[in-house]
Amino acid sequence: MLRKVALLLIGVMIIACYAVPYLFVGQIADWTGSFLFWCLAGLAIILLNAAAMAAFTEDDE
Repeated sequence: MLRKVALLLIGVMIIACYAVPYLFVGQIADWTGSFLFWCLAGLAIILLNAAAMAAFTEDDE
C-alpha cells in the first residue's frame, strides 16, 4: 500500500516539476524561487523513492 501511494506521489511530482516552473514560478524575475522549488522537489523525490523501495524484496514480482 505504501509503495503504491509513494509511486503515485512520484508521478504527481513529475507533473509538478514540469508545471510549476512554467506556470507559477516563471513570472518571478529572481532565480531563487525556481532554485528553492527544484531543491525541495529533488528532496521529495528522493524521500518518495526511499519509501517506495523500503519494502522491496526479491520475492516481490
